[in-house]
Amino acid sequence: MPFLELGAMRLHYRWDGPENAPVVVLSNSLGTDLTMWDAQAAAWSRSFRVLRYDTRGHGRSLVTPGPYRMEQLGSDVVALLGSLEVERAHFCGLSMGAQTGMWLAANAPERLGKLVLANTGAKIGSPESWASRMKAVEKGGMASVVPQVMERWFTSAFHKEKPEKVAAVGRLLESTSPDGYLANCAAVRDFDYREAVKKIALPTLVIAGSADTSTPPVDGRYLAEQIAGARYLELAAAHLSNIEDEARFTREVADFLAA
Repeated sequence: MPFLELGAMRLHYRWDGPENAPVVVLSNSLGTDLTMWDAQAAAWSRSFRVLRYDTRGHGRSLVTPGPYRMEQLGSDVVALLGSLEVERAHFCGLSMGAQTGMWLAANAPERLGKLVLANTGAKIGSPESWASRMKAVEKGGMASVVPQVMERWFTSAFHKEKPEKVAAVGRLLESTSPDGYLANCAAVRDFDYREAVKKIALPTLVIAGSADTSTPPVDGRYLAEQIAGARYLELAAAHLSNIEDEARFTREVADFLAA
């Protein structure tokens, strides 16, 4: 397993695809890890050099003391690209991972090619909703939030049609470090780019899920309206649209990156 040592930080990452292909970085959502992109990595690695990593506090990356800031999460990506000698890469993130992409596009645009912002918002949730979620984890651990999170992440139809996939993601969420989860909750809670997104000038694809209650389509449309030239795509899915509408998500992003 490859790791990048960043002082006191250790970041876990994975390469897939031919070494001479264009690089695309995939950034996970809150409470998951790089395996959430397994289907996309398998498909895209035929044409791209896919770089996945576990966000600080998730998966096999180190859980450093929190709370975190989005600047930290974005700076981790800059350091990862620098260490791997990648001058420029496309970036695809979902939810928290997409907010990391927003920070990068605004603060280190020279490191990015095209940008994919999936199931996200320039501002996600309210202080009250984050306080409630964080209190639940502090009191009852990750297992205490899995049922309600799974309800938001997937539609009821997907729960019935693909229960094994829902269960696998639920196990992934439950296995997340509570400390790492809480530290990243703070980063998302405090992130507000409703004005800053207006200065993003990269070719951008914004993806929303028609049944997403965590980051509803109105949030995606706002991003697409504020980012000059951005394209908006709405999928028949809830929050984890790359899993629920896997085929179309994978095809549409690949076409956008290759165009």
